[in-house]
Amino acid sequence: MFDIVTSPEILIPLLAMSGLLLASGFFSASETALFFLSAEEVQVFQRSTRRNERRAAELLADPNRLLTAILFWNLMVNIGFFATGLIVTGRLNRISGPAVAGAFGLINLALVIIFGEVIPKSSAVLFRKSLARHVSLPLSMAVKAFDPLAPALRAVTRSLRRMFWPSIQREQYLDPSDLEQAIENSAGDQFVIQQERHVLHNILDLTEIPIEEVMRPRGSYIALKPPIMLLQLRDLSVPVDYVVVLRENGEDIEGVVPLLKFTALPGVHLEDSVEGVVYVPWCAPSAATLQQLDENECSVACVVNEFGETIGIVTYEDIVDTILSSDPHRASHLMRRDPVLTVGASTWQVESITSLRYLSRRLNVEFDPDVDRQVTVAGLFHEALERIPDVNDECFWMGYRLRVIEKRGRGRFRALVAKD
Repeated sequence: MFDIVTSPEILIPLLAMSGLLLASGFFSASETALFFLSAEEVQVFQRSTRRNERRAAELLADPNRLLTAILFWNLMVNIGFFATGLIVTGRLNRISGPAVAGAFGLINLALVIIFGEVIPKSSAVLFRKSLARHVSLPLSMAVKAFDPLAPALRAVTRSLRRMFWPSIQREQYLDPSDLEQAIENSAGDQFVIQQERHVLHNILDLTEIPIEEVMRPRGSYIALKPPIMLLQLRDLSVPVDYVVVLRENGEDIEGVVPLLKFTALPGVHLEDSVEGVVYVPWCAPSAATLQQLDENECSVACVVNEFGETIGIVTYEDIVDTILSSDPHRASHLMRRDPVLTVGASTWQVESITSLRYLSRRLNVEFDPDVDRQVTVAGLFHEALERIPDVNDECFWMGYRLRVIEKRGRGRFRALVAKD
């Protein structure tokens, strides 16, 4: 038997199969290692000074391209492995008979399952970070080699779909009323059902609420230019969850430092832990902003106006709070109290950053936002007066008279709301 295995007509194909089996294990382990990385680990790779870690993060920036390339090359390797195995099986059948050839075929299948799939994938789960670093270079070469073939494969896929499934259509989205009806028909505690219905209502409202209503306006967050030291934050009287890192011009945002993600902070150069941000226009729906944050694996979105100027930021937590809170409003988060205070039977004190949507709920009036109108009390005064309001300035809205009773710096004030 040893003479048969060491013969050139058997040994050379066996060596080729060994190489193909290693390649199959490589692609299987690479797929598991990269796609098993958590969002936090990918963000660490993006900010890393190691080229191989940044290369792994760049590959994951386009997961569809990466996965298609891995599956393609793994399929080619496995086809080559079994094709070579058939050649060896035929030669063994001729030399040693069908029993030996059949046993060799079963061994081939077991080798692919164990050493081409099970062991590489299991090991990749345990050592995903170190493995992702080492496979990034050869995997990036494999992806680039696949890129010229991708358009042809897409064309073949499109042609086959048109030939065999010409009438296939995208599945319709579930109607929001169906979701509400499903919750109403569900059995259980009425309090829980009411909370579920309220959360669902907030989720559906995300498509209508512009991000301008949810964002933290300029001046309500900590923005510093490098170098940033921890001592600068200890003197603040309010807790800080994000520190905005500004560029040299002092206007544009370079990124943010998510303080809540750290268990220990360095005393100096906090800007070294900066995390990227996404940019959205002030009129973007909150749902679209949340989707961008998920797709880019970011925690903060920078809100810009029509001139490209930064007017505020919105965090992932702010949008989630809008969904889960029973009465969501960004002023409550910033001020840590209700921004609308009842001072009489039909009189309220309201802060300038309060949104008109929230104020309408408190006043129990119908609110139909206009895309061309302002969304906050401060914006309402600016639109009516065409200047920064002063004490005793008045404006009217929805049958109510609003009068400025106290100023707290540029653009910030408190107004008294009463029935007109």
